[in-house]
Amino acid sequence: MALTSSAASTSRATAIGAVAILLWASLALLTTGTGTLPPFEIMAISFAVAFLLCVGKWLLLRERIAGHLRQAGGVWLIGVGGLFGYHFFYFLALKTAPPVEANLINYLWPLLIVLFSALLPGERLRWWHIAGTLLGLCGSLLLVTGGGRVAFRVEYAAGYASALACAVTWGAYSVLSRRFGSVPTDTVGGFCGVTAVLAALCHLSFEQTLIPTPGEWLALLVMGAGPTGLAFFVWDVGMKRGNIKALGGLSYATPLLSTLLLILAGRARPSLELALACLFIVGGAVLASRDLWARKRAQPLA
Repeated sequence: MALTSSAASTSRATAIGAVAILLWASLALLTTGTGTLPPFEIMAISFAVAFLLCVGKWLLLRERIAGHLRQAGGVWLIGVGGLFGYHFFYFLALKTAPPVEANLINYLWPLLIVLFSALLPGERLRWWHIAGTLLGLCGSLLLVTGGGRVAFRVEYAAGYASALACAVTWGAYSVLSRRFGSVPTDTVGGFCGVTAVLAALCHLSFEQTLIPTPGEWLALLVMGAGPTGLAFFVWDVGMKRGNIKALGGLSYATPLLSTLLLILAGRARPSLELALACLFIVGGAVLASRDLWARKRAQPLA
């Protein structure tokens, strides 16, 4: 009975973590609604919205805010390093390397999550975890390249390195979250607040401030509530108590769902490459999450 309860708890946490994948899929569409706003300004505002919503929740429910934020320095280093570091390296990669190659390298992070998970106590990699994640990676390659050729050039080495740093940062942050399982998920709100401050400093240092229009404000508010807000909280739950390898494989659904949303919004067109990518990613996700749906032949009698 305890085993069954534990399995149900893991499945529930994995389902909660998967909500982040759905929310991140909306990020590309929402970003198109921010017009010509510079990236660090978008990042600063959206993470500030996430932080303020979290503070509002703490105040409304009369929670002990200090209890959420009083954490060891290592926790803050991992949390802020994950949220801010990922986005910093991502924007840097897009500025110093062609976007197709930068995104391809960036989408190594689900594979790295699966590989890094083998370093955690009690975790074991099986062939279906690797195979499923690699299928998802192939699907993402089709999506990003549109079936065309990819040309890595030496002159963009710094950009490629930034993209790889981006993937490693998010993969490490996600897996290390399991090591800090006792840290409350609400602490992510503090990470969002510090990330917003650091993004604002980068914006003031490198970008010109633009005043958002009402439509752009709406996009930023929705972004802060969803893909750069709630998504990080549910992802924390999934990483700490769910099936990490399954979530790693499922993560390749993010670019697929993002593309489908853009098509529904009239911002992109369907293609044969999209259909093939769908087969790769869905098949890979099913294979990588085999632990969740495969039934054991021998069931406990009690």
